[in-house]
Amino acid sequence: MGRHPLTARLHGGAPPGPYADPVEILWWLAPAGVVTVLAMLWATWAGRPRRDERDRSEAAYERFAAAIAKDHPAAGRPRPVAVRDRSTGIAVRPSRQGD
Repeated sequence: MGRHPLTARLHGGAPPGPYADPVEILWWLAPAGVVTVLAMLWATWAGRPRRDERDRSEAAYERFAAAIAKDHPAAGRPRPVAVRDRSTGIAVRPSRQGD
């Protein structure tokens, strides 16, 4: 009586079939992995805070605070009323004149 291919390895035998050899690593994926890791390292390095940005960040914070404090140009104008089409969930075809 034959053994199941998955349990044959537990009992010391190699499973029969085309996958009897060890599985090879998918080397064609290696370049994509290397490029991804390099891109992550570059993004980490390029996005780091720099010494001279502290002064600019204070100036940017001041500009942002001044812009937030101003009134919006359209703050006094009323919004147009939105026309809502009430949907019943049923498709109604227009009637034909000849019927």
